[in-house]
Amino acid sequence: MQETKVVLNKDWTFKACDEQDWKNAVVPGFVHTDLLKNGLIQDPFYGTNEKLVQWIDKKDWEYKTTFQVADEIRSEEHVDLIFHGLDTYADVYLNGIPILSADNMFRVWDVNVKTILKAVDNELRIVFRSPIQEDLPKLEELGYQLPAANDQSEVGGLSQKRVSIFARKAPYHYGWDWGPRFVTSGIWRDIELRAWSEDYIADAYIHQNKVSESVATLTAVLEVNVDQAGPRVIRIETDGGEWTKEASLPAGESKVSVDFELESPKLWWSRGLGEPHMYTFKVQLLDTTGSRAKAERQIKTGIRSIRLVQEADEYGTSFYFELNGVPVFAKGANHIPNDSFITEVTYERYRHEIESAALANMNMLRVWGGGIYEQDVFYDLCDEYGILVWQDFMFACSMYPGDEAFLASVRHEAIDNMKRLRNHPSIALWCGNNEMDSAWAHYNENGGWGWKKDFTQEQREKIWADYEAIFHHLLPEVIEELVPGADYWPSSPIVSISNDINQHATTSSVTGDVHYWGVWHNAEPFENYNLQLGRFMSEYGFQSFPEHKSVLRYAEPLDLELTSDVMMAHQKNGDGNRLIKEYMDMYMTEPKDFPSFLYMSQVLQADAMKVAIEAHRRNRPFVMGTLYWQMNDTWPVASWAGMDYYGNWKALHYYAKRSFADEMISIDDTKPGRVDLYLLSDVLQPLEGNISIRIADFDGTLHEVQTHLVSIAGNTTGLVLSLDREQLLRGRDEQRTVMIVELVRKGEVIDSQKHYFVPFKDMKLTKAQIEITEVEGSEGTKFHLKTSVLAKQVWLDSNQEGIFSDNFFDLIPGETKEVSFFARRGGEQAFELANPGELKIRSMSDFIKETQVQK
Repeated sequence: MQETKVVLNKDWTFKACDEQDWKNAVVPGFVHTDLLKNGLIQDPFYGTNEKLVQWIDKKDWEYKTTFQVADEIRSEEHVDLIFHGLDTYADVYLNGIPILSADNMFRVWDVNVKTILKAVDNELRIVFRSPIQEDLPKLEELGYQLPAANDQSEVGGLSQKRVSIFARKAPYHYGWDWGPRFVTSGIWRDIELRAWSEDYIADAYIHQNKVSESVATLTAVLEVNVDQAGPRVIRIETDGGEWTKEASLPAGESKVSVDFELESPKLWWSRGLGEPHMYTFKVQLLDTTGSRAKAERQIKTGIRSIRLVQEADEYGTSFYFELNGVPVFAKGANHIPNDSFITEVTYERYRHEIESAALANMNMLRVWGGGIYEQDVFYDLCDEYGILVWQDFMFACSMYPGDEAFLASVRHEAIDNMKRLRNHPSIALWCGNNEMDSAWAHYNENGGWGWKKDFTQEQREKIWADYEAIFHHLLPEVIEELVPGADYWPSSPIVSISNDINQHATTSSVTGDVHYWGVWHNAEPFENYNLQLGRFMSEYGFQSFPEHKSVLRYAEPLDLELTSDVMMAHQKNGDGNRLIKEYMDMYMTEPKDFPSFLYMSQVLQADAMKVAIEAHRRNRPFVMGTLYWQMNDTWPVASWAGMDYYGNWKALHYYAKRSFADEMISIDDTKPGRVDLYLLSDVLQPLEGNISIRIADFDGTLHEVQTHLVSIAGNTTGLVLSLDREQLLRGRDEQRTVMIVELVRKGEVIDSQKHYFVPFKDMKLTKAQIEITEVEGSEGTKFHLKTSVLAKQVWLDSNQEGIFSDNFFDLIPGETKEVSFFARRGGEQAFELANPGELKIRSMSDFIKETQVQK
């Protein structure tokens, strides 16, 4: 009935093709990781070692293994070798016979090997040709350099020869402004032997035609392969129903569809709106009696309707996702690969990331187009946690060829990955590429990134025609064929496909999505996040360093200086360290030493993102999505990430947890003389309660208390109070005054915010003495914190891996803050309530120079 599968990941060896000595290899893996595990190279992440391993991508490498094949497998009518991921140019030999020449990292390769297999000692050998040597001739043949803004060819010793655009391979392997250049080769996904006879279901997709709470109208689309033509019974089973259909199938490959309805379906919801319920559908091909299953496949999916709503409104054209009829304000971040060597990313690391997203109240991640089509486990976890996925195709910040062979490869790549991913209910959007439309800006002579000026008019037209062939024709055609009706967005950001100057996104677009980088790249003030607003903010960000103990995992104490070789090697944005320092001078006081600089860089980043996130949420429904750059890191580095490479939550991630809260208060002081209080709600029920306002001194002296009854409808934003700044201060020292605002519902504090009347650098801080006591009966897992004076950005740190229920928060005298510790675990939950072990607690007054602390 079922096909037999045998994974061939054991007993591999490898070597350079021009050498004789075979070494043990780990599959899946890469040449770099195998060299490291054999002690043949130093840790490429440490110090300045990146530059020491650039020779690897210039050589050819080969891998081989031997395996046995049981008689019951060899006796099957069909025996195939399936290569789920070969990176990238690979010639494959089975028992000395060439069976495959692969040229796309993202494709699945299927080869019939029945007549070649032996019972014992089958040799499988794969030769990986150097991606650099393979593609340099293509550049020479083309005669000009296509734009590839992040290809660090100089690091690889290639001068200005940027060849990344020719390979269908993860673009970030060639370097990025947060990542190193490691151009890999290797077997990066499983190889399996698959055998079957009679009938086989090659693919199964549950297409959701129309979904409501009362009924889901579905179609099972099957790709089948049968040896003998004739009638079959197709049976579909799941919780809540069973359906059958008789079909006459021709011999060989064919497609067959079964329409059916699921009554009163349990819908899949994104985090915060409901349960992300999943169904398992069992699909069988039966003989005509219905008694014997000849083939079977299981499909796991969630039942939901989702669409990208782009409709004319009072502002321009909307851009938001509607899930099961409910408008969703998207909250989250951009996801990049979790490692330069993706095979090193364990299940636990994936769960850690997705659970961290859910714990931070996110409901969307964007799989960015310069990485990989993620591993299955990533999407499984997004389904489980209710995290929507904006899925880019793997093209970013470059212009690509458009020859026939390249287009054919892209088409196969798109088909393979869409078939693999289309049953995941989490996928909300398919997007063609990252920033290519706005970077080239074909219809705006003075727009874009300045690329066009390097080309003749004839070359420009050819480059743009190649772009349109992929992103305006090929990809939408594949989507409509495989996922009819699914939403496609050709480039992020873009306004629309208008074929004129209005197509390209700007930071003032009232249609489409926006990437706003004035803060950071242009050194614009944080306050501009309140002004530069788009319908969907799909990228924006600010950098920070990892924490001190993370930095010491890739640097020596002598390297702890902003312009040291190691700090510069682990800062891939050319102006990055200068910009962090420039912004720190603008908004903060001077750190007392380099570890303090690391801490303050994180607070600075978190403050910037809080301003942005809450500005976006307050401006709902004009803005309906906010995805900051970026969620994670591929290696230990100073970057825009909210979690460092080792999984430690930076200040940003804790701030995001608070600023993404489903129900919260947001305070806006951008209007002269006013302090405005907003309620933000992403739940469907109305939000009603009391707002308590306390005005206090930094020493805890309470000056004034106000209470206001407030309410807003569910799933909306509302201005509920507009207060006079001078009336709040009443002549008190603005440099030592804080406003504490609490939202209380039925006696429970739903949210608490603190507002200051001057920028941080103008505050009169005194040295905070923080008292910490263990909560009785908690077995050391929960703590109460109190302080003598205002303690800003209280940082709790443990010698155990894990997270705190809250961190980098402000504490004032008279408050008792309860905090729990959750250790990082590897089970069905990423985090588990635990004892933190050695606990350190510090606040901002511990990191600034003593001369800046009030006595």
